[in-house]
Amino acid sequence: MVGDRSLVDGTREVNREATSLFRERLLAWYDQNRRDLPWRRDHDPYRVWLSEIMLQQTRVVAIIEHYQKFLERFPTVKKLAAARESSVLAAWSGLGYYRRARMLHAAAKLVVKDHSGKFPKTAKELLEIPGIGRYTAAAIASIAFGESTAVVDGNVERVLERLEGKRLEREEVWQHAQRWLSPERPGDFNQAVMELGATVCIPRQPKCMFCPVAEFCATRGELPQLAKASPQKKRGIQYALHCDNGSVLLVQRPTDASLMPGMWELPEARSTGAKAAFTLRHSITVTDYTVRVIRPEASEVAGGSWIQRTRLPRMPLTGLARKILRTAKVI
Repeated sequence: MVGDRSLVDGTREVNREATSLFRERLLAWYDQNRRDLPWRRDHDPYRVWLSEIMLQQTRVVAIIEHYQKFLERFPTVKKLAAARESSVLAAWSGLGYYRRARMLHAAAKLVVKDHSGKFPKTAKELLEIPGIGRYTAAAIASIAFGESTAVVDGNVERVLERLEGKRLEREEVWQHAQRWLSPERPGDFNQAVMELGATVCIPRQPKCMFCPVAEFCATRGELPQLAKASPQKKRGIQYALHCDNGSVLLVQRPTDASLMPGMWELPEARSTGAKAAFTLRHSITVTDYTVRVIRPEASEVAGGSWIQRTRLPRMPLTGLARKILRTAKVI
């Protein structure tokens, strides 16, 4: 097979031939099967950048609505740079990892101040912008500007390790990604590998029979499992939902808090005997929370600020606070 000859001590000529065929088949598959995602409809670097930051540690289906609403509010990097941080955090609410939103805002200000609102065109220059790491810089440079530089995320790493039939060190993955990269269509190729990993070469049960480049793969399935990750922790928590005259009682996290500083949330409920109005589940990193929401008596409410319901959609709420308020049909 081509894959066997190209990946196991083949000649330089065969390697070149196999690499070319691999690129051709993968790109043809991508052209026919890629998902219609809003950030793929043009090569605007601002939109590419925004989508990549949102996609960090978040599933595609979870960000599409957020992405579109964020763009409606901040359609350009200049609009984002001119916004107040609280407005940016409010628009980001529900995506979690709020440090990303703050870095996004800081980066927008730098792009406007130091680059006249235009993104640098090379991965090397993009790395100088706060919040843009190696992967994001390569993604923007290749997709928006056609720079021949490969990207590596979790999907790319999985695809390449299966192609090679072994676990790869981090730097090895980048080297292999660059070797396979199509110099003619680097942005599309990078997205094609990520798309393959997200839809076909999936983590536990890869769909090898649908893979357009299966003949190049040394594994044809899952690699041996590494040690299992630590199990999710379980924790119970209780919040008070108090509404009065069209307002909701909220508290603001300290500005020096290690998690979600300055964000607004419901006050924690001290009473343990009260009946829950409703219960929901919420996960943050390695912890699964069982969240009880009670409606306390007015005499039990102390501290906090009364926020009008009409202001809530534009408030920088924590993701859990927004989930509770939506479940209660407050917003």
